[in-house]
Amino acid sequence: MIKQQAHQRIKKLRKLINHHRYLYHVLDRQEISDSALDSLKKELFDLEQEFPEFITPDSPTQRIGGKPLEKFKKARHPKPMLSFNDAFSEKDMEDWLERISKLLTRREASEIGFYCELKIDGLAIELIYQNEILKTGSTRGNGIIGEDITQNLKTIEAIPLRIATEDKKEPSSFLKGTRFLSRLVVARGEVFIPKKEFEKFKKTYANPRNLAAGSIRQLNPKITASRHLDSFAYDLMTNSGVKTHEEKHQILKKFGFKTNPYNKYCKDLTEVFKFHKKIQKIRKKIPYEIDGIVVIINSNKIFEKLGVVGKAPRGAIAFKFPGEQTTTVVEDIKVQIGRTGALTPVAYLKPVQVGGVTISRATLHNEDEIKRLGVKIGDTVIVSRAGDVIPDIIKVLLGLRTGKEKEFKMPKLCPVCGSKIIRPKGKAVSRCLNPNCFAQRRECFCHFISKRAFDIKDLGPKIVGQLMEEGLVSDPADLFELKEGDLLSLERFAEKSAENLIKSIQNRKEITLPRFIYALGIRNVGEETALDLAEHFEGLKKLQKASSEGLENIKDIGPVAAKSIYDWFRQKKNIEFLRKLRRVIRIMNYELRIKNKKLKDLNFVLTGSLETITRDEAKERIRDLGGEISESVSEKTDFIIVGREPGSKYDKAKKLGIKTINEKEFLKMTK
Repeated sequence: MIKQQAHQRIKKLRKLINHHRYLYHVLDRQEISDSALDSLKKELFDLEQEFPEFITPDSPTQRIGGKPLEKFKKARHPKPMLSFNDAFSEKDMEDWLERISKLLTRREASEIGFYCELKIDGLAIELIYQNEILKTGSTRGNGIIGEDITQNLKTIEAIPLRIATEDKKEPSSFLKGTRFLSRLVVARGEVFIPKKEFEKFKKTYANPRNLAAGSIRQLNPKITASRHLDSFAYDLMTNSGVKTHEEKHQILKKFGFKTNPYNKYCKDLTEVFKFHKKIQKIRKKIPYEIDGIVVIINSNKIFEKLGVVGKAPRGAIAFKFPGEQTTTVVEDIKVQIGRTGALTPVAYLKPVQVGGVTISRATLHNEDEIKRLGVKIGDTVIVSRAGDVIPDIIKVLLGLRTGKEKEFKMPKLCPVCGSKIIRPKGKAVSRCLNPNCFAQRRECFCHFISKRAFDIKDLGPKIVGQLMEEGLVSDPADLFELKEGDLLSLERFAEKSAENLIKSIQNRKEITLPRFIYALGIRNVGEETALDLAEHFEGLKKLQKASSEGLENIKDIGPVAAKSIYDWFRQKKNIEFLRKLRRVIRIMNYELRIKNKKLKDLNFVLTGSLETITRDEAKERIRDLGGEISESVSEKTDFIIVGREPGSKYDKAKKLGIKTINEKEFLKMTK
């Protein structure tokens, strides 16, 4: 065969092979047998080997090729890849619609329709086509930058290597008057593994998503190809004149992408709920794992107007299915001791998988919850992961009892230190009253180093336990005097890890007064109370000397909290601990941060999400200028700051006639 004839034959073979790929993977049709298609691919491969100058990046033979990579390069997304907020009930969906409707005109709100897609248990990807040919395929990563996995994505037949931005047969109807930049097209979708393929790897991978993620991130594309991954496209980022999300799917299909056949337009929430129930009912028959549906505002104009809050678009939400349930056996019930001595009973379960995750424990909260459930050691129970996250015992199967089950009784003595356990009258929580209890001390350490306190990274509960057991620390103040050599005797500690931990600790030797007060772990003192105390006393010495009555006179501090604070600062061991701590850290007094009090005596409530600053930054501005913050709206509220998606506080403020200000007005007020 001469070169010119070979070139023509190669072009025809590619076109025919791509046609049958589109029929099979996009339209779910098959006109020729697999063996016949394989024969065409073999002929193409042989011709390209004979005439390599005619090999192109979009040739079907280039789906698997090249040497294994050493590592993945980074790929920046043209626009951030967002995730969705979750809804777990019809009420959640109604609340979502109510929130976003407040941001629209009455006409826009009345025109809202929804496009519903299956929420597939897979991995989000982005595909960039330049001059119709696949140039880059990447993972979501952190939403801004992902990993370039182009070679691996080429192995997935459902992903076209070349797209068609023109329909020669129906040029007028193809894009319906839209204007696409054919030189650059950006599509997004999901990579997943079908259930039948997942069965082969079930012993190695916990769930299909883990397998899909592990497969797509193989440095050798041949391994990826062996996993038989699949893909659906669900969004088109480069468009002009496309009015609805539904139209995007129609265009994606014309381009040659595989789109989900179950997707459906719903005119209102009633139809959305029907669709949700229908998909949940047939969920087991669908050949890939799903955990809900994604509900998207169909109008692209309204969707764009609603914008983004955090890392999620307001105009879309994941309507999850109820937590998957399974049965298992309660093998034991043990109690955990918190930093304030509170006892929490925990059910130790026979390990069981719920929604692809193995669980072995579930909290029973308190003695009253155990009585409500009627759970005994040895019982067979129904376990659910609420929202597919938190393990929860929802029911005891009494019909499976054998008579050998044992009742659980809250211990009278602390299982850690042997001290007496008491349950105050009218309270649900039982407590160990020994402040020197090892379990309480360990939890106090963990609270001290937590993110909202000293925020010491690289130091977790296991290391804290090691340090205490080895006698290297007796209280949190000792942490700041540790040396690298002290840690080398601990299991799993090498020079580098010891060095990193010491650096993390030393970098946290300076702390603000509110954080310091919170870190002390005084009962009934949370972040807001710690801030109130810091603002009122402006320094630790004044706080230490405060009387119980003086504390009680501080706004929002009642008699119970006042007594806790007063008693804590009178205990000899706490006084010694503070002296010790002051020698190794520096506390920045609150008074240094208050420059003027232009908002003095004004009370603010925040609702909704702010765009240019965080809620914590807004609160800090108010406090720095002498203002006060409340978590609830009342007649004492002077201003309510309204961000995007305001909650019920906004409605209550309107009823009470309280002045509302937006973020721009607030920033101007606090300049």
